[in-house]
This record gives sequence, structure tokens and C-alpha cells, in this order.
Amino acid sequence: MAWNRDEQAARAARELQDGFYVNLGIGMPTLVANHIAPGIDITLQSENGMLGMGPFPHEDEIDADLINAGKQTITELRRSSYFSSADSFAMIRGGHIDLSILGAMEVAENGDLANWMIPGKMVKGMGGAMDLVAGVKKIIVLMEHNSKSGEAKFKTACTLPLTGKAVVDMVISDLCVLARPAKGEAFRLVELAPGVTVEELRAKTEGAFVA
Repeated sequence: MAWNRDEQAARAARELQDGFYVNLGIGMPTLVANHIAPGIDITLQSENGMLGMGPFPHEDEIDADLINAGKQTITELRRSSYFSSADSFAMIRGGHIDLSILGAMEVAENGDLANWMIPGKMVKGMGGAMDLVAGVKKIIVLMEHNSKSGEAKFKTACTLPLTGKAVVDMVISDLCVLARPAKGEAFRLVELAPGVTVEELRAKTEGAFVA
């Protein structure tokens, strides 16, 4: 029995620490905002120029002008602030963001990340991912462990164009949590989803990890 998307987001939320400034990528990572534990003071940052985002709004709270970088409607907090995207990227590039949680198409066993394009398919743009992986202190990836065709997404080496080299610190898939203690070290198995065995995980994984 694998984790669903909400359970993956909840697992990622357990990595948040009090006082962190956090950037959430588009897609599954945005769900993390709904799972922040009470009593933990986190400030969410968005590339389009907002610091201090609240959770997704209820139907009667929707403001079409209040959106995140993925154009999803969000809520604001009493301490929210707004600024240009240039200032937002200055925060990112200047190393002021503690953690970014991103989606991925592929992650390599050495931490390489591919998450912005598939050759031959229409691309809207690379977004802020390349800046995030270069400037943020810790990178967590949320992704399905295998593609729809069953191909492993945690690979020996990425086959798609890279977003960054050796940048991923933790992978939270629907099957497991893999993390490496430091850059240059091997990924280690931290946790299995309920009902998933190490044997099943190895059968569905191309890249090497330490169990």
C-alpha cells in the first residue's frame, strides 16, 4: 500500500522546522501548506513576490488576485508582505531560503535533478527551479516512484535535461523516503510506506541506495 499525494505532502511537512523560510514548488509540493503542524512557525515564500502565505482558501475565501507562483489561489496572513519577483529571486539566490520542496521527473542516485522539461513537448518555461536548487540550503523532492509506464524515476543517471547537479537532499515518493546525510554521500532508505518491502522497492528502483 503506497502513500497517496496528501500522505506524501504530510510526510514532507514533518521536515519543516520552526523558523524556516520555505519555498513550495508547483504541483504536489503546494499540498504541504495544508499539513504544517500547529505550533511550528513557518514562513512560505513564493517566486511571484509574496512572503507569508497561508493554506489554500475555502470556497468563500477565494480572492482571484491572490495567487502563488503556480497560479493557484491562496490565503494571506496578518504578516504577509508583497514585493517584485526580482526581490523574491534575490532572496532565493542570496541563500535566505532554508528549504525548497519541488516536484521531479527524474532524480539520479548522485542527487542530480531533472524537473523542467521533456524534449519534444511544449514547455511554458523553466520557472524558478534552477535558481531554487542553486540558492536554497536544502532540497526535498516529492514525486511518484515510477512513471505511468512503470519506469523508475530514481535513476542511476538522469536521461532528461538537468535542473541542477547533485542538489537533491531527500526524496519522498509514494513508496519511501530516501535521504543522504551530506552532499556526495549515497542516499539511504529512511522510511518505507506501509506495506512496502525493501525487496519491492529495489525491484521498482533503478538508482542505488543503502537500505
